[in-house]
Amino acid sequence: MATVEKVSGAEAGRRPRADAARNRARLLDAAKAVFAAKGAEASLEAIARAAGVGIGTLYRHFPTRDALIESVYRNETDQLGEAARRLAAELPPLPALRAWMLAFVDYMATKQGMTDLLNAMPAGPGQLYAASGAVMREAMTALIGRAVSAGEMRFDGDPFDLLRALGGVAGLGRDDDGGPAARAMVDILIAGLRAPPA
Repeated sequence: MATVEKVSGAEAGRRPRADAARNRARLLDAAKAVFAAKGAEASLEAIARAAGVGIGTLYRHFPTRDALIESVYRNETDQLGEAARRLAAELPPLPALRAWMLAFVDYMATKQGMTDLLNAMPAGPGQLYAASGAVMREAMTALIGRAVSAGEMRFDGDPFDLLRALGGVAGLGRDDDGGPAARAMVDILIAGLRAPPA
């Protein structure tokens, strides 16, 4: 006789929330890729297909196109802020800063790919840019401060100046190996900031 596995109320309650969180993450990843490839021509239907969900699932998470665009941008910003904390915990100060700078270059490439979409939003991107700027400044200040305190680099300027330099680097193309040409520029920046041997 077959046995029926009973599911507790707590387990049953957790399952939809976990599924919803996974679907939301898949939609954000798919939207990032489709927006980068198609720009303003990207359809919500194409994003739902790329995420492997129905259009109704997309609308449950993101009632409007602008809500999805804003969420993709905020998610990228949040991930970059979290990366700064994770890298600081996992790597020595200067390698952590270098790894984060490379992640920032990728973030800027995503942002540039979404510029037209963000500018087309009725409220404009001003508030989004202000919020992301605060996250970037906090991350860069913490990583630079850690490297300076460890004696691994010299820096007495505004961390935002380094972010501006990275923003320019993000516009570079790809090198012959298919990797980002910006990687070499990040290494040049790091070399210039490295503290001389005692």
